[in-house]
Amino acid sequence: MTDVTASEATTSDKKQHLVWALVLISVAQLMVVLDGTIVNIALPFIQHDLDISTANLRWVVTGYALAFGSLLLLGGRLGDLYGRRKVFMVGLIVFGVASLLGGLATNEGLLLAARAFQGFGAALASPAALALITTTFPAGPARNRAFAVYAAMSGVGAAVGLLLGGWLTGLDSVFGLDVEGWRLTLLINTPIGIVTALLAPRFLAESESHPGELDLPGAVTGTLGLLGLVYGISRAGTDGWGDTWTIVSIAAGVALLAVFLFIESRVEHPLLPTRVFANRTRAASFVAMFFAPAAMFAMFFYLSQYIQTVMGYSPIKAGVAFLPFCVGLVLAAGISSNLINRIDPRVLAGIGTLMAAGGLFGFSRLPSDTTLPIENLQGSYATDLLPYILLMSFGMGMTFVPLTLTAVHHLRTEDTGIGSGVLNTMQQVGGALGLSLLATVATQTIDDLVASIGKAAAKLGVQATPDQQEIASHQIFTAGATDAFLFGAVLMLVASAVTWIFLTVKHQELATDGPEGAPVHVG
Repeated sequence: MTDVTASEATTSDKKQHLVWALVLISVAQLMVVLDGTIVNIALPFIQHDLDISTANLRWVVTGYALAFGSLLLLGGRLGDLYGRRKVFMVGLIVFGVASLLGGLATNEGLLLAARAFQGFGAALASPAALALITTTFPAGPARNRAFAVYAAMSGVGAAVGLLLGGWLTGLDSVFGLDVEGWRLTLLINTPIGIVTALLAPRFLAESESHPGELDLPGAVTGTLGLLGLVYGISRAGTDGWGDTWTIVSIAAGVALLAVFLFIESRVEHPLLPTRVFANRTRAASFVAMFFAPAAMFAMFFYLSQYIQTVMGYSPIKAGVAFLPFCVGLVLAAGISSNLINRIDPRVLAGIGTLMAAGGLFGFSRLPSDTTLPIENLQGSYATDLLPYILLMSFGMGMTFVPLTLTAVHHLRTEDTGIGSGVLNTMQQVGGALGLSLLATVATQTIDDLVASIGKAAAKLGVQATPDQQEIASHQIFTAGATDAFLFGAVLMLVASAVTWIFLTVKHQELATDGPEGAPVHVG
């Protein structure tokens, strides 16, 4: 009886230990993801307080994304070589300190440097977080649930960032101290990041290290190549694909990545082993996770603007409008983590991407016809937005869990960090490319309509009133946004096609550990 009681106590302790491990990993991932959007609503206040030019203001957001996206491969490999828990902790501490510097910034240069420093910390912590799930949780239901929580944090992070950013920006004091609200969007990360890092040794085991095997030439060319590619793609969204620096940056990035791949095929300990891509299921997961976030960016970027600009919602109300997305994604992630034990990932992710494509198509039907009264153009949240927000959220929840699981399944133990880095890189580069392509589509539509309306007004000799100009601007923006949503739906369908055709792994195999080729016992 005593032995049974002791065994039950041990099992309970192990479960509690895993719960706390997942809490730490989830908090870190949520913090890293939401920081990509949390400052968006605060940008006008940041611009005013630090006297940042309109041209440079976008670097508050882009600087973080650039450092994050370009350093992910290096961050993932550093975890494999020097210990994933150690790199996870270092990343969180760097992130926390950088957030403190950004929140206390007194000029533009310090803020932009802090945001890039944050991106570096995130690039260390995020791949390590995903790899720690793989090495901490046993294959099967426990790991599937952990991946569901991780995927939910990755998916809802952008929406939570908008909500939290809107609320914090509206504050003017904390604990009786006067403080600009935008600073809180950065300062909030400091205690969370550092406390999480300090608790990590208690709940997360360290992986074995392989110091001295860092591929320095690969690290330099790979990082600079990704930096050039992400910068060029991001610049294309604002300056156009024909811009000289856009072309130069993308060309240099592609050339450096070609050199990087050449180096990787020759060195003994490559930064990115080609065996990571050798598995068909894993490669398909990477490609699908490239296109799906690219499409999802359309919803957050354009729908948040539509809700505030056209529907007239305040920043905090706009953030609340995305709450159903968070709820739906969390519910869907939980459901898919249970279904993945009985249904193949191709079916779950395939249905999920189709649902998400349907949600984006629904957004593309928002009214923008110039013959409609203005009240009809503003749309109804309950009928024109909410159904498709929920459809999108359930679709992404059904997509992220199986694809995250299949992307890192059957990796060698020594490759889990770089595999996680590749997955995160695909999401970041895909998101940047998707947003730039969507911006190109929307801008082209907007420019064509502006030119058309301008010609018509000149021909008729009519001068629009300020109210008419505002209505027309709403109509024109909505027309551009709906075209972007439609293009986003096409990108999501590409992700769906890749999933249905190439993701052939069976659900029984996901309950096994070990590298590809290991025997699978079903029973």
